[in-house]
Amino acid sequence: MSLMNVFGVSSSAMTAQAMRLNAVASNLANADSIVSADGKPYRAKQVVFEATPMGDAASVGVRVSKVVEDAAPARMVYDPKNPAADDKGYVAFSNVNVVEEMTNMISASRSYQTNVEVLNSAKTMLSRTLQIGQG
Repeated sequence: MSLMNVFGVSSSAMTAQAMRLNAVASNLANADSIVSADGKPYRAKQVVFEATPMGDAASVGVRVSKVVEDAAPARMVYDPKNPAADDKGYVAFSNVNVVEEMTNMISASRSYQTNVEVLNSAKTMLSRTLQIGQG
């Protein structure tokens, strides 16, 4: 893999992780939502990644192939006084698992940070290579 392909691979990973962080932020913001824009309980969004070739055959980046809704059932809470309660007194809340989302957020931010460090290392190596050519 050439040094220039490192920039493409790392930047594709950073873009994918940024989309993952946006999905996590949306999920956390709607963790206690009863209804979403369509009138149903909010469903957690999950980002699906896909490998994509970049440059030569040895370079493989990543991209977001799709964003899917989590299939987990809505969280049912007994609250008969709530106006959104069904005939049995249960209110359907979003299916967002806050602990899972926080774990996803930590994982995505660390992956993003790692790719920033890879880019910085590649930039430093390229800069030092140019300095050798000058001397």
